[in-house]
Amino acid sequence: MGRGFRDASPAARAVFAEADDALSFDLSKLMFEGPESDLALTANTQPAVLTASVAAAAACAERGLVPALAAGHSLGEWSALVVAGALEFRDAVRLVRRRGEFMQDAVPVGTGAMAAVMGLDLAAVEAVCGEAAQGQVVDVANINSAGQIVVAGARAAVERAVALAATRGGRKSVMLPVSAPFHSALMAPAAERLASELASVTVKDPRIPVARNVDAGLTRTATDVKPFLLRQVASPVRWTDCVGRLSSEGATAFVEVGPGRVLTALLRRIVDGARGHSVEDPESLEKTLAALGTRA
Repeated sequence: MGRGFRDASPAARAVFAEADDALSFDLSKLMFEGPESDLALTANTQPAVLTASVAAAAACAERGLVPALAAGHSLGEWSALVVAGALEFRDAVRLVRRRGEFMQDAVPVGTGAMAAVMGLDLAAVEAVCGEAAQGQVVDVANINSAGQIVVAGARAAVERAVALAATRGGRKSVMLPVSAPFHSALMAPAAERLASELASVTVKDPRIPVARNVDAGLTRTATDVKPFLLRQVASPVRWTDCVGRLSSEGATAFVEVGPGRVLTALLRRIVDGARGHSVEDPESLEKTLAALGTRA
């Protein structure tokens, strides 16, 4: 993850070196060589994804591809704030490692779960969650598109929600391979612990507006950075609204930067006619530059 940019881009290489220095361990080696079981631990996954995303954005900037607006899905909001200049990268990579630790500590491994529910609208999924809870927590966690909504909470409650969704007309529900029920009320203790870590970090006004997961509002000043990052931990990611907000602000070309192409696929379900591109390695960067007519 990220090796291609590390090898090809001086700016990306500097990002990887800064991550290793900030964390005082060889994150780059873990990303490039594994073991995968260690990389899958959320305390390692979160700084790894952040680093790969910021490195890819740095490689884009070297070639003249820079955003006018930004947003990030879940952890990606941290990457967006780094790219926007609101957070220093070395602060962000250290904090998201702690964020991952706090999230994992909040719920014992195996007792929480997440599932993607397909084919039901938000109101129907909320009703399913209310009925499935039975005294446990199961919340809407990600609103990814009109027909793809992720729920999270106690494993038994999530399993009940999946079963109920099938009886209400849902096409398919998929249990997700995650280590904690992210963006559910069970994450509230993680947000409280993160607050003390975030308090000592300096933030700045972003150079470009960043659409927030919590409410799809735009972060334009430093005063909004910390409160919304903390709220995000135990609140649903309103991705459909975020992308809609970017579109309403004038975005017509969307570039997904970092590992994976999931958001590019979702874009077509959210904004009619939007141009989506993904940049996760040097080859896809070249294709995106050609498609957008951007020159180095």
